[in-house]
Amino acid sequence: MQIDLTEGNIACKSLSGFFYLESANLMFNENVKLLLIDDDLELCDLLIEFLSTEGFSVNAVNDGESGIKEALLGKYDLILLDVTLPKRNGFDVLKIIRQKSSVPILMLTARGDDVDRVIGLEFGADDYLPKPYNHRELVARIKAILRRGSSTQQDSTAKLLQLDDIGLNLSNREASIDGKPIELTATEFQVLKSLIEKAGELISRDDLTKIALNRRLTPYDRAIDMHVSNVRKKIGMRKNGQPRIKTVRGAGYFYIRS
Repeated sequence: MQIDLTEGNIACKSLSGFFYLESANLMFNENVKLLLIDDDLELCDLLIEFLSTEGFSVNAVNDGESGIKEALLGKYDLILLDVTLPKRNGFDVLKIIRQKSSVPILMLTARGDDVDRVIGLEFGADDYLPKPYNHRELVARIKAILRRGSSTQQDSTAKLLQLDDIGLNLSNREASIDGKPIELTATEFQVLKSLIEKAGELISRDDLTKIALNRRLTPYDRAIDMHVSNVRKKIGMRKNGQPRIKTVRGAGYFYIRS
């Protein structure tokens, strides 16, 4: 790994690509526990040191199998998951975790690799961050994902949202159709909640990205589209065979009132 120190910034090049660190004062709750799954040992050490200064508690494992075991212990608030891993690749790890846990997952993907990003989101990742990434962006993404999970609980104690046969319990983020539970990630829950709350109204891709992902829409960013696609698959069609969510090409989405 090559490390360059200039004007208080750190830029390092590792086997998995560039990672940039800059000085910042973005402190976060020290009780937040992160799991980093990456096989680049030097990068892991650097990230642990940096994220610790930002107030996070970070543990790292370096292969897919260890990542699965550690993630399923249920003691982490968010997982940082690299795609390229020994023993089991990041996609396998993601799929297995998603079968048993809805813990937020931020995928770390190769720069410009749209296929990795799309697959990761299809498998249930909450968001992705392409390499090389700036440390400010990494911290911002982590905080944005964590806010998604906490905002619903903070603002909606014991509140239920019902439309058609879909029920959303906003206090514990449980979703159901005809009383039968459906598994949604925190991001998917936020997408569905936003669409239902404004049923019949068009929500632009930019606005839905801000609401559900807590960040701005960027050029060639398909994250929100993949989350909407995942929600569509999970809630299915209405009993009469009609769709629930409509796409307005180039504009956004809206939940169709029955």
